[in-house]
Amino acid sequence: MKAVLFDLDGTLTNTLDDIADSMNYALNQFNLPSHPVDAYRYMVGNGARKLAERAVGGRTDLLDAVYGAYMERYKNHAADKTRAYEGTTELLKALSERGIKICVLSNKPHRDTITVVSHYFPDISFDAVQGQIDGVPVKPDPAGALTLAGKLKIAPSEFAYLGDTSVDMTCAVRAGMHPFGALWGFRDADELIKAGAETLLESPPDLLAYI
Repeated sequence: MKAVLFDLDGTLTNTLDDIADSMNYALNQFNLPSHPVDAYRYMVGNGARKLAERAVGGRTDLLDAVYGAYMERYKNHAADKTRAYEGTTELLKALSERGIKICVLSNKPHRDTITVVSHYFPDISFDAVQGQIDGVPVKPDPAGALTLAGKLKIAPSEFAYLGDTSVDMTCAVRAGMHPFGALWGFRDADELIKAGAETLLESPPDLLAYI
């Protein structure tokens, strides 16, 4: 392996509480019912707009308004409760010391991706960080992953892809990268295996044994 592509939410950082708080705040602004934090494990993963779509349920008439309120709220509250998973910083430093390229690809809006990465990993020099941007399909479409591989001039087959959902595993398979499933994230082992995970990891530093 010459590079590792990381998912962000549920892989490098536990962002669930801040996402849930911001979406529940947005829902409450329009008198819509909120959801338990744990329910958001299965709402996230496909981008902020899809998150809002799942959160509003049948109230699609309020989708745009809730999405806008969420985006505005999360912009200023992306680091209230979010924490880097134990071992992630050590893993990133170890990979860099080995000369392995490290990058982040998230379905989180690009602005928020940059905010979270820079806040929780200020001492890490990532080779590329990309969130959801206009004109690039979100994961599991492999376009974003292949774009990053092209920028780094590294073949997809020489990438390890670490993520915590079926979205990530499917993206890795479609991009021709090696899918590693993060068991500390938002989803379970069965989902990751069914989506094509080659290897399941119990903790972030476990990845080093395969690089």
